[in-house]
Amino acid sequence: MSTVNLTTENDIAFITIDNPPINATSHSVRQGIVDALDEIEGDSSIKVVILICAGKTFIAGADVSEFGQPPMAPILPDVIKRLEATTKPVIAAIHGHALGGGLEIALGCHYRIAESGAKLGLPEVNLGLIPGAGGTVRLPRLVPVPDAIAMITGGKPISADKANAIGLIDAIAHGPLRDAAQDFARTIINRPRPLELRRCPPVDAPDDHQWDEIIAGVGKKARGQIAPVIAAQAIRIGIEQDTAAGLVHEREKFVELRDSDQSKALRHIFFAERSVAKLPELDGAAPNPINEVGVIGGGIMGAGIATASLLAGFKATIIERNEEACTHGRATVKKHLSGSLKRGLITQDRFNDLLASLSTSTDYADLGTADLVVEAVFEDMAVKHDVFGKLSKHCKPDAVLASNTSYLDINEIAANCTHPQRVIGLHFFSPAHIMKLLEVVRTDQANATSLATAFAFARKLGKIAVPCGVCDGFIGNRIMSAYRKHCEYMLEDGALPHQIDAAMVEFGFPMGLFAMQDMAGLEISWATRKRLAPFRDPAERYVALGDYLCEMDRFGKKNGLGWYRYDENGKALPDPDVDALVISESDKKGITRRDFDAKEIMSVILDAMRSEGDKILAEGIAMGPDAIDVVMVNGYGFPRHKGGPMFMTQK
Repeated sequence: MSTVNLTTENDIAFITIDNPPINATSHSVRQGIVDALDEIEGDSSIKVVILICAGKTFIAGADVSEFGQPPMAPILPDVIKRLEATTKPVIAAIHGHALGGGLEIALGCHYRIAESGAKLGLPEVNLGLIPGAGGTVRLPRLVPVPDAIAMITGGKPISADKANAIGLIDAIAHGPLRDAAQDFARTIINRPRPLELRRCPPVDAPDDHQWDEIIAGVGKKARGQIAPVIAAQAIRIGIEQDTAAGLVHEREKFVELRDSDQSKALRHIFFAERSVAKLPELDGAAPNPINEVGVIGGGIMGAGIATASLLAGFKATIIERNEEACTHGRATVKKHLSGSLKRGLITQDRFNDLLASLSTSTDYADLGTADLVVEAVFEDMAVKHDVFGKLSKHCKPDAVLASNTSYLDINEIAANCTHPQRVIGLHFFSPAHIMKLLEVVRTDQANATSLATAFAFARKLGKIAVPCGVCDGFIGNRIMSAYRKHCEYMLEDGALPHQIDAAMVEFGFPMGLFAMQDMAGLEISWATRKRLAPFRDPAERYVALGDYLCEMDRFGKKNGLGWYRYDENGKALPDPDVDALVISESDKKGITRRDFDAKEIMSVILDAMRSEGDKILAEGIAMGPDAIDVVMVNGYGFPRHKGGPMFMTQK
């Protein structure tokens, strides 16, 4: 079957792209568009052309199977020039997503109409690229330059309403898209064909000094990623020089970036995120339907999980120990939802509906109709056993029972449950309603239905689900514990907390290890160390500095003192008292301190990550190195443009 079909209705031609699943701009699509245009130009009865797509979306990107292969003519820039040069007006009829080359094709058309739910964007920077088929030249000649800069350097799609407001589309379709496009075609059929965008002047272009400020601001937001800055510079060149020079420059930079380490890393993590949850053993396994979710505990994690469940369209019930805790849990969820309301992510009516879908109770019997329950209580095995004993008694036999534990043995939890095959781990990351990562922990007895249900739940929540096996810390916390240990060794050997953190921030982490510990609360890792103390190898090097801080009631940002001290605005400041404590510990152990530069600090950290990652793979805890990279990028701030520790350190 052809990927591009040409049909006519009276004096209107329809070029229909049918290349599932995303109508990618593969060679057959590019050639098909050119062939259709050639045929249309030879038919004098055709007055207007409508470019439309079959399936669930407009053109939503490139054909990934062609990545790394020599380009085959016609290349996309030439297809778009051919669209522009067509003597008969071409209307792009957009539904679903018009992304990357898809939007560039729409920009090559003379008009654009979109369904109200459509999304339009140039997300190339997310793959370490810039638009390569004229996006940096044409978009600023259709919409105000500041909007074009935001779309191209930010990489986030915009809604049809926004697109209509800034002039990116000419109309929003009401009713069926094909019919709306035909109606629009009738309104423009006798108009002169609009001028090609590359021949139009830019809209609201900045002056010279504004450009310098704009590019500096883009660089600051990019935090080490090079593509956004190059994209902004390309827009500037396309405006300040002629469009021909702009198109040549854009293509040169696109090709240069395509072969860059950053783009390779970003493409790696992009595809890893989309493949990591594909487990062969779940082929053909049908998930249980989920309508109601139970959450045990209404604290920070529990309230976040409940909020995420509500936003995904589930009813949610929080179980707490008393009415006061129930009230607090509900208030926390309300606060989270209020944040979504203020940011315009939900309407007031939606806010009211979500709150109405939230219940709180002290009685586990109220979970009798729940399809999935997540436990988020204190990290104590006895407490977990008590909770799951009650869940076994009151939940229906096919309800999936999940623990949000960060470290405890979920196999042990499952062993004490009725129907242990339905017990899994769902390790959310804080804040649970915002963080996209979710570790799905496979217990020894978990069946395919329970796992399939867990992954379906994750997808509905909009999470990136990473499967892993049972061990202390699973994937992410286990690796963090490993590199934290080596960072603590560096403290005793000569580094200071703020020096290590500065090296990590320079590398691309949003914050350093010790600042992150302060934010989470030092008592959390302290409790873990005390739990593991009986099993610690007495011959292994142990750094007690974190213990000392907790014994001094320095628990982190929450009480203004941790590895850092915090001013009245919550800003972290190096603390001479901590530095003195670190130095004195070296003296006490007879360690001669030495200087560490940022390069050596990061080398130690990356080596520790890689070493522990290799152990995790050898033990079968992670399905592959991609899983580790996805966890570290999405859960622990590893810079996305470096691809993850396993990718970066591959042999």
